Amino acid sequence: MKKLALAILYTAGVALANPALADVEAASALREGEMKKLVFHAAPKPVGTSGFIDFEGNPKALTDLQGKWALVNFWATWCAPCREEMPALSALQSELGGESFEVVTIATGRNPPPAMTSFFEEIGVDNLPLYRDPKSALAREMAVLGLPVTVLINPEGQEVARITGDVDWASENARAVLSAAIGGEG
Repeated sequence: MKKLALAILYTAGVALANPALADVEAASALREGEMKKLVFHAAPKPVGTSGFIDFEGNPKALTDLQGKWALVNFWATWCAPCREEMPALSALQSELGGESFEVVTIATGRNPPPAMTSFFEEIGVDNLPLYRDPKSALAREMAVLGLPVTVLINPEGQEVARITGDVDWASENARAVLSAAIGGEG
């Protein structure tokens, strides 16, 4: 009984000292069904420092996202599961996107810009960025071993969770998990 009381006291102390950690723990507890594939890390991990580019070729970096939660999706035009998943990511951006949360899509590897544009047009996505990692430098640095891979990055610029494979990001459970993680902000 004493150990249980100490565990509760410790958990409450952590929650009060670090609300973001408490939000991640709450989010992890909400996972059901396919969202159980979303693995929350015991401690935040650094993200890759390699740059990527926007559609016009301007340099970008994950550090550009600091100050907000970001769901970063690595994909490719040839990836069938990516085609299935992207509309749900678009719906998630429409619902939760804002000053404190953003869905970011990065095409990794050989993805010619015209093919990227066609990909988004064919599936009806017009609210997600067309970022590119043409040499897969960032993907390699972040251990993206298959596609799609999606990572949740906290406002401090650290990876807090990761999922390999496609999921329905527009599902009620996905929205609940992400809303809990980002503290209901959006």
